[in-house]
Amino acid sequence: MIQYNKENIRIFQSSLYLTTSAVIELDEAIILTDPNWLPHEVEEIKGYVNQIRKDKQLYIIYTHSDFDHVIGSGAFPDARVVASRKLSENVHKEDIMKKVKLFDQKYYLERNYEPKYPTVDYIVSEDGQQLLIGSSTITFYLAPGHTDDGLFTVIEPLGVFLTGDYLSDVEFPFIYSGYFDYVQTMEKAKNIFSKHAISVHVPGHGHTTESVVEMQNRLTFSREYLDQLLDEQANLEEILTEKYRFFEGMKDIHQNNKELARKEQSRKIALEANG
Repeated sequence: MIQYNKENIRIFQSSLYLTTSAVIELDEAIILTDPNWLPHEVEEIKGYVNQIRKDKQLYIIYTHSDFDHVIGSGAFPDARVVASRKLSENVHKEDIMKKVKLFDQKYYLERNYEPKYPTVDYIVSEDGQQLLIGSSTITFYLAPGHTDDGLFTVIEPLGVFLTGDYLSDVEFPFIYSGYFDYVQTMEKAKNIFSKHAISVHVPGHGHTTESVVEMQNRLTFSREYLDQLLDEQANLEEILTEKYRFFEGMKDIHQNNKELARKEQSRKIALEANG
């Protein structure tokens, strides 16, 4: 499962959708993100955490509430959970956990823990909110657009940027909650790269990178893709087919993106016309 392993950062990768889970060892704590997917994968992550943890506090950061990212909740009962206020107060908690149950039922999967929707101990309510752990500073930014409860995390002085389901090298933007929110979140990502010295970028799906050029390429493509969604003349499918190996499996999401973006644009124009 190990995709990236350097000093005190280990990134685990699931067999499903190239989904990542980061384990970051600080002097005073262990940071874990989105433990996932399959039962033996969650166990492998848990085994490594237990190996390095000693007497340190474990923090789990949930980047958003898609069921594949909270499926490991329950495997780490004594962890302190960090997430956005919207994730904590999500009115669709039961539906999300039903998707977890259905997934396990469909593939006859048995887990040695009971998946539960995360109970959040440290709620992030605003951009720039910080959690200080010893010599480390963890800065959070709200990141709506993919879902409305997304969260960006920057861990310093390591320079780690955890983006959840944004800025992936294997997925174009998946817009589930709001097109203009997504556009603003990409502007926020641009500002984060300017404000913080990012040396490691970890997306929720895809590959960890230390290349500043690659980080900027991911951001630039996401912004260009969002702009072109509103352009009737843009031949996006051809570009996406060439760029993304698994585009055939994501084609429906692209069509949904176009419909959502254009509906929001029409609404915005109508509101502006009515004053």
